[in-house]
Amino acid sequence: MMGRSLRWRLILSGAAAILTALGLAALGLALLFERHVERVAVADLSARALTLAAMVEDDGARLGDPPADPLYDQPFSGHYWQVQLGDDLRRSRSLWDFRLPMAELSPGATLVQTLAGPQGEALLAVEQALKVGDQTFRILVATDRDELTQARQGFLGDLLPYLALLGGLLVLASGLQVTIGLRPLANVSTRVAALNAGQRDRMGGDLPTEVIPLAQEIDTLLDARDTELARARHRAGDLAHGFKTPLQALLGDAGLLRDRGQDDLADSVEHVASSMRRLVDRELARARIGSDRGRAEADVARAVRRVIEVLRRTPKGGDIQWQVQGAEGLKARIDPDDLTEALGALLENALRHAAGQVAVTALATPGGIVLTIRDDGPGVAPADLARLSERGLRLDESGEGQGIGLAIVADIVEAARGALHFENGGPGLVVTIRLRAAIA
Repeated sequence: MMGRSLRWRLILSGAAAILTALGLAALGLALLFERHVERVAVADLSARALTLAAMVEDDGARLGDPPADPLYDQPFSGHYWQVQLGDDLRRSRSLWDFRLPMAELSPGATLVQTLAGPQGEALLAVEQALKVGDQTFRILVATDRDELTQARQGFLGDLLPYLALLGGLLVLASGLQVTIGLRPLANVSTRVAALNAGQRDRMGGDLPTEVIPLAQEIDTLLDARDTELARARHRAGDLAHGFKTPLQALLGDAGLLRDRGQDDLADSVEHVASSMRRLVDRELARARIGSDRGRAEADVARAVRRVIEVLRRTPKGGDIQWQVQGAEGLKARIDPDDLTEALGALLENALRHAAGQVAVTALATPGGIVLTIRDDGPGVAPADLARLSERGLRLDESGEGQGIGLAIVADIVEAARGALHFENGGPGLVVTIRLRAAIA
């Protein structure tokens, strides 16, 4: 999941960049600190060299006693000096019997170099040459480089906790920056969800500049989809209307054949024409389904009452006991005409098979609205019940009755993004419709 998350990829790449930058900064600061410490050490060694120059006495005739300094009295202390005037070579007690190599410098020259110490350690050495009378006075002062290394390590030890704290703060700031920067994408997701829920018609243009091209492409896609759906419905409607007149003429011809005594041929023509007419009626109904009306809402109680009032006027409907429970105040996200047509087909089917009672129950659930229609008839054979539950099955091909009505109901419920379920209630058939609730 994290590998596919744009937010985590940006945060992790930012964290890697920050840590790399802080690591390079630590190395750079350590190098600069080391150079600074070395410059300070060279300056200190140069000052000590000038102190040793005071050993020259009698205008350069001889060397006197060296200045007292405990650093140079302890053997192998890491602090050494060595001077030479003519053939007179003096060394600090710390060198013991070790002699440092000295370069042939011209008077006034200074050389900073790294030498090997009496125990093989690396020494930072400053060598100077002075003109004293007719002789050259050479001074070499050295210190162990390990002290410089320890100073650098101590500096890094003090620096790393602060760098770690700074890195953590920068990573948090980077995460906050990424979250704020990606917030418009969450807004896009919210608007797409609103489109799906029917709360918006289009994405709109009041979005950040970087996101507007995406929103425009989505709106263009929605426009093209709406146009194509409208054309498809119009073509289906035109085709169905085009068939109605020839089919009506066929039924008229069947009547003429019957008048002439050709009943078998008339029955065959009427059967074929009636079957085709049912198909045409179904396509007309499907063309009217509001599959793209995301903001439509229907009053469930009003739709149920309207259908029952019509069915009460039929010969059998007046003798049936109609029961309606829980429908008041419920709003479903479906076109009112579509809901009325679906309820009409289902209640007419229930009326046809009921013995004396049809019950309609509507309940609001967390998942939406559940409509249940139950009759007290014989129910449906298990094999046929399974076929009724198949999505998209054209039961109207078997003849009059529930076939075309249930097929249209399945199309309406599917267009409203709902669910249709059939089961035997013992007695009777129980039809359950699940619809999305309208947005308040």
